[in-house]
Amino acid sequence: MLQGTGSNVGKSVLVAGLVRAARNRGISVAPFKPQNMSNNAAVTADGGEIGRAQALQAKAAGLAPHTDMNPILLKPETETGAQIVVQGKRLTTAKATEYSNLKASLMKPVLQSFQRLKAAHDLVLVEGAGSPAEVNLRANDIANMGFAVAADVPVLLVGDIDRGGVIAQLVGTEALLSAEDKARITGFLVNKFRGDPALFEDGYKLIAERTGWTGCGVLPWFEEAWKLPAEDALDIRSSKEGAGLHVVCLRFSRIANFDDMDPLAQEPGVRLSMLEAGNPIPGDADLVILPGSKSTRADLAFLRNQGWDIDLAAHRRRGGHILGLCGGYQMLGNHVSDPEGIEGAPGNESGLFMLDVETEMTGDKRLTETSAIHAASGVSFSGYEMHKGRTHGPDCARPFAMIGDIAEGAMSPDGRVMGSYLHGMFRDNAFRQAILTSLGATPSHLNYDQEVETTLDALANHLEQHLDLDRVFALAK
Repeated sequence: MLQGTGSNVGKSVLVAGLVRAARNRGISVAPFKPQNMSNNAAVTADGGEIGRAQALQAKAAGLAPHTDMNPILLKPETETGAQIVVQGKRLTTAKATEYSNLKASLMKPVLQSFQRLKAAHDLVLVEGAGSPAEVNLRANDIANMGFAVAADVPVLLVGDIDRGGVIAQLVGTEALLSAEDKARITGFLVNKFRGDPALFEDGYKLIAERTGWTGCGVLPWFEEAWKLPAEDALDIRSSKEGAGLHVVCLRFSRIANFDDMDPLAQEPGVRLSMLEAGNPIPGDADLVILPGSKSTRADLAFLRNQGWDIDLAAHRRRGGHILGLCGGYQMLGNHVSDPEGIEGAPGNESGLFMLDVETEMTGDKRLTETSAIHAASGVSFSGYEMHKGRTHGPDCARPFAMIGDIAEGAMSPDGRVMGSYLHGMFRDNAFRQAILTSLGATPSHLNYDQEVETTLDALANHLEQHLDLDRVFALAK
């Protein structure tokens, strides 16, 4: 199990690289994360959902994503509450204090999922969440040491030197842990190093001496990590200024399933801007994307608070194009109704009136991989659906896509405003090129899926070169 001295120390990428390295060594391997908190989820082969990072790790292992790889998924809906997904299915919505009382009962499904993976593979690589140094959360813990003790799993602790204070991170964590938890840790590694590693030799030795742990290496910064699907919207890299089709994505406060942007970030003929709160939509934008949201009505209010509704109207008057995906599609309509309070307090919110459609939230969540044909170009593509709303109205007579004989999504009469419930469409190379070319982009030969595979192999080679992977894998019982 890899645990970190804090959030964002690089555990997800490390596990993906270690999984690929193990697979390259001929080891049957699977990823596992007991508890994840993310609104960027993936549909699984068994009809559930897991964190997007575990889906990437499954890809690194050559496996289809499965709910056992992330049995507890927390999807934040407010500042203090989240939807609780257990083994791929929604259990309830709870505030932080309520979830603390739930955790004791969640260890059972966590261990069930882990044992199934353990029985099916030679090696299971486990990713922790946050940090074991958060000892105030140790009671009923299922994400870090609580799981490690219950499952009898050895722990490798990861420190992040890029944020500074890595010696204090690692030594301080050791000082805070109980004797039982401290005994779980069998080694450490230092991640995200920049510069000459020789300059850190004394610090590395000091950590080993103070903690009694065995060092497994200092890992230099992996520059190509940005090419892998991002777990956090903040990790999606905006393109550098320059020529090309300008695509602007509004970064909502509850942005969800934003992996739609990953392929666009790599397109050489596209300039992607992930627009932060407080910034106006640039006047030179060609396409503005309203992404998915975990709380559509709340993010609709957020959009208006930024003045983006005014900017979108101006963008449309200038002849620009707008694409709403899932929650973004719902916002483009006339109203979003939530009579049962599925995503918050019951109510009805006026939309942006850019598509003549109406949306009603329902408790029936649609989770499925989908193949469709883009109505405007006739190009087929694959994607996935993950939504609770149902949308209908006159503009649905001009569908964005066809799923067999079923019309999906909507378009405005002039074709410049589009909405769809399908996520992941830009991963499909032919579709991506067709829609970007129709908007004026220069065609490219980017094979997104192959680029991810190549990057995973490069990451695995990076780990083989700089870490003692023989020791790392030997830690597993």
